[in-house]
Amino acid sequence: MSDITLHDAFLALRHGLPRQGPGSDDTSRRLLAAAGPLPARPRVLDLGCGRGRSALLLAAEAGAQVTAVDVHQPSLDELRRAAGVRGLGDAVRTVRADMADLSAFPDGSFDLVWAEGSAHLIGFDTALASCRRLLAPDGSLVVTACEWTTAAPPAAARAFRGRAAPRTTAGNCAAVSAAGYTLRLVHRLPGSDWDEYHAQLAARADAADTRTPGTAEAVAGARAEIAVRRDHGDAYGCTGYVCVPADPRWRARPETEADLAAVREVVTAAFPTPDEARLVDALRRDPDAWLPGLSYVAEAADGTVAAYALLTRCRVGDAPALALAPVATAPRFQRTGAGRAVVRAVLDAARARGEVLVVVLGHPAYYPGFGFERASAYGIKPTFDVPDDAMMAMTLDGSAAAAGGTIRYPAAFGV
Repeated sequence: MSDITLHDAFLALRHGLPRQGPGSDDTSRRLLAAAGPLPARPRVLDLGCGRGRSALLLAAEAGAQVTAVDVHQPSLDELRRAAGVRGLGDAVRTVRADMADLSAFPDGSFDLVWAEGSAHLIGFDTALASCRRLLAPDGSLVVTACEWTTAAPPAAARAFRGRAAPRTTAGNCAAVSAAGYTLRLVHRLPGSDWDEYHAQLAARADAADTRTPGTAEAVAGARAEIAVRRDHGDAYGCTGYVCVPADPRWRARPETEADLAAVREVVTAAFPTPDEARLVDALRRDPDAWLPGLSYVAEAADGTVAAYALLTRCRVGDAPALALAPVATAPRFQRTGAGRAVVRAVLDAARARGEVLVVVLGHPAYYPGFGFERASAYGIKPTFDVPDDAMMAMTLDGSAAAAGGTIRYPAAFGV
């Protein structure tokens, strides 16, 4: 039996399902919210769109002009009909094409590129590389990937999922940084996104006519997929990434020995007293707090250190976590994006290390832009009195929640 027959049977079995992989409208909305702000009429490229559940949502809720790309013409035909019924016919354009070849689309032609549930078709790294040139200034890429959620997945899960060569979240975060992006959001899809999809796929498999060439094999593959998820779903998951090209004005990187004097100068100048600079010096001397590679600078085009951000080891309850402090921008570079660039870079570096949780005490209008939320929502609290909206936390690996507890800062913080 030919590969084409098997491929067609795979698509036919899933044709008509609301989604062709795990996901939900709630997940799509969360990814879309993190991709903004978008123009009033954003240009969106939906890659591997299938029946177009996401394309229709983007057109209706973001007011987008959507170019929906897929190789499966019946799915595109169905999308076109659905768009017309919903009054979105002028907002959705379908294109039959292979997402492995995007050469027909000019550089900078989209405000948002959307690859929800489809990047595995060409590979996560390839999707990152090929989509970057398509983004307009301030554009975003939304991409999802299947990932290991344990360091030692069971053999049965490896045998099945290994065909798609999944990595851990940390590995994919490192790939995002290597491709020249920073992250606005990492979101682990909830189990309900898998359950709904697999319930619909199981019903389709039960009703399939296995006498059709390739269908028996497609049904067997679907049932194996469902069984592996049922038995080993705690070993892998699907994670959504909202990526933006790194700000080219700043070279964000780990500090070197040659930067120490400049870092001290920036931190001293950014705060009313030298206490923050002394804090950095004290943290450097604490081997339990200092984490090599998580002290970052943003360098201007002339080599000047423009901004600084530091992550050190703290604990929340009994679990290791990170404390973001201090963040400092030299006065002449404030409000230029240097501070945001260095914070995003050091957070991405922590993700690539496999760190899970970071806390910050800071301005409640600034840090939510990086994904921080009130720490109290996680059941996390400091040992001192502070306004609730100023003590914030964020999970770096996209998991839904972190273990709560009291924050224990390094001794240098004096709290």
